[in-house]
Amino acid sequence: MSASFEIGSSSGSYRVEVECGSFQRSLSGFAGSAVIADEFFKPRFEEAGAQAVFVEAVETNKSLEASPGLIEQMRRSGANRQTRMVAVGGGIIQDLSAFIASVYMRGLRWTYMPTTVLAMVDSCIGGKSSINVGPYKNLVGTFHPPEVILIDPEVIATLPEDQRASGLIEAAKICFCRGEEAFARHVACKPSTQMSAESLEPLIINSLQSKKWFIEIDEFDKNERLLLNFGHTFGHAIEGATHFAIGHGIAVGLGIICALEFERLRGVDYSGNKRVAALETHLDEMVRSWTPVADELKKLPMDDVLDRFGCDKKHGKDFYTLILVAQNGDVELRKVERSDATLAQVRTAIERMVERYG
Repeated sequence: MSASFEIGSSSGSYRVEVECGSFQRSLSGFAGSAVIADEFFKPRFEEAGAQAVFVEAVETNKSLEASPGLIEQMRRSGANRQTRMVAVGGGIIQDLSAFIASVYMRGLRWTYMPTTVLAMVDSCIGGKSSINVGPYKNLVGTFHPPEVILIDPEVIATLPEDQRASGLIEAAKICFCRGEEAFARHVACKPSTQMSAESLEPLIINSLQSKKWFIEIDEFDKNERLLLNFGHTFGHAIEGATHFAIGHGIAVGLGIICALEFERLRGVDYSGNKRVAALETHLDEMVRSWTPVADELKKLPMDDVLDRFGCDKKHGKDFYTLILVAQNGDVELRKVERSDATLAQVRTAIERMVERYG
């Protein structure tokens, strides 16, 4: 099975290709390109006789401070405006490469080969780069989509269980936000950290086609696409406060649970809502598949989490901007008054989540 479809953008459409077994075959086709790759795949490049600049996929390398060294290296290697960039890796490599491709000589064409489930089901489309500056996560970035995205689900065999869970959480979030039919298709794929590449392929396609609707109707994150931040305000605070010991996808799953608990504290009753129940069941399975989660949550620095929650870039001076779930299961953007009472509810929601998994 394979699939190919187009994503529309203001800079022109770009192509997504999903095919099992395509990874190794593609590596030998990048001669003459400026390739940035996760160092994990260095043996695969050597096997293919392909060249690349290898980068360790850690948050400290997804930073404004790390970018100049790579840009200088590209210049020394002779990269010019006609050079194609290629990124091979997960979200960290994607963010770093997309940012450099967008600013090097005012923009290069680039190709992306995502190698994590999270990147395959979510971040590979949409064109956004998010770069850390000092202690601030995702403070700067650009919109610069690749021309081609090449996805090989068989790469899942290289991933630990927590990275599989992280991607499946993001896929569930996207499909839940898209609506009842998209989420039903996701559930029908029987998502599991043990699923095969063949069973992952239709899940990837469903997730990307669900996200396609958001990014084509709202390319620059002004309206509908903001709903995809579901779980991210709480999640980024948890992720940052643990110094990324809790990774992004797991943190988003915890953040979604916090968002649901926050609404329960404000009087929303989800009993009888089968879609919300199915989402929570799925998140429980994915979060608990990462065994260190309980120990990490027991030492969660609550005051730091709350400080980071309050500093989220989506908030205003007098309100918090949150993506929340209405009683009927619809996902909505809400502006919630900044107050001591609201912050107390935020704290309690996080404490309930910690009690659930800690």
